[in-house]
Amino acid sequence: MSRGAVQETVPLSWSRSDARRFLARYHLSPGSLDQIIARLGSIQYDPLRPVGRNPDLVLQSRVPGYRVDSWEAAAYGDRLMIDAWDKQACLVPPGDWRHRWVYHDHFRERWRERVLEPYADQVEATLAQLAEGGPLTSLDFENQERVESWQGSWYGAKLVKVILRALWDSGEVITHHRVKGRHAYALPGQVIPDEVLRERSDEDEALQFLIRRRHQSMGLLRVNAQKALWSVPASPARRRDLLAQLVAAQELVPVDIEGELYHLRREELEVMDWPEPETRLRFIAPLDPLVWDRNAVARIFDFNYVWEVYKPAAQRQWGYYVLPVFYGDRFVARADLRSNGDVLHVLGWWWENGHPAAPPEELGLALARFRDYLGVSEMAVSEDLPQRTRQQLLDAARLG
Repeated sequence: MSRGAVQETVPLSWSRSDARRFLARYHLSPGSLDQIIARLGSIQYDPLRPVGRNPDLVLQSRVPGYRVDSWEAAAYGDRLMIDAWDKQACLVPPGDWRHRWVYHDHFRERWRERVLEPYADQVEATLAQLAEGGPLTSLDFENQERVESWQGSWYGAKLVKVILRALWDSGEVITHHRVKGRHAYALPGQVIPDEVLRERSDEDEALQFLIRRRHQSMGLLRVNAQKALWSVPASPARRRDLLAQLVAAQELVPVDIEGELYHLRREELEVMDWPEPETRLRFIAPLDPLVWDRNAVARIFDFNYVWEVYKPAAQRQWGYYVLPVFYGDRFVARADLRSNGDVLHVLGWWWENGHPAAPPEELGLALARFRDYLGVSEMAVSEDLPQRTRQQLLDAARLG
């Protein structure tokens, strides 16, 4: 396939094979930690950590030699990323702050009647204590009262915790660092550079930035992707209008992939000229931007992936925290893994189509790399696995 010239809004025509090749190069060509952060622009955060947290898993599949929890030093030490609302809770570059006021305004309105106005005195006291003594976690504040009618709600019944969440969503406070996963909050000026704080894009510019950023994170984005994947504070009609403007300005390029319309950023066209990434088995994060659009993954890769972590155990087909496994330009397996002490436990392993799609040596190297990433030296394979699969894993581990 040739990149060719793009004439106005005439889509490029790609096969599913073209799309697989593009996505494998874009997402899995290796780079340094700062290069991958810059390439993706947004990495989804999730607190669960059976084998590291989601940012760890995103980065270990792309950054050679990455070690678990290294993202925290990049975010809270080097300030390469800040916690922000993007596609759900994410880590994004701090320079994005000038555009993210549209999220802040949107959430401020949602919190106004429930928290910001009825508890205005407590909100003011929270900000004052933070200005005087921050950064602080919710446990560090003087006021620890509860609102019992909130018991059982998503953020719980503790007033200061809900106030801090409302202020975080509204851009009045920011995550300075985390203490055992818990946000330590500060005022934005303690984290965001002054020159960024002083700037503020206009509304159309901010929304177009967020649309471009979502394409950057995913590589390819379907026009008809579900609302949660777009996740911008604009009506569907306005989003479509802004998308059309970006296409007309040739900042986004339409791509027809066997009858379905996607877009990518113009600068990503050069990805098709990148060298093929090394063919190696990789464990992919459950909330990796490569698999954000489950429907697109099914269409392009013929791989139906469902993250079953929030399903009742009896309804799970695969397991609690199953990772997709990628090799070449295909998803070839699913792995249910846990790290405990100095041991990587393989609780489940399912090859697509029931047979190995990677040589034993490569499987062994992948398991060895994953143990190194976690900092563990041992591996245990569940005796509940089919005997043939269990033996494949044990034999591969010895080769790795």
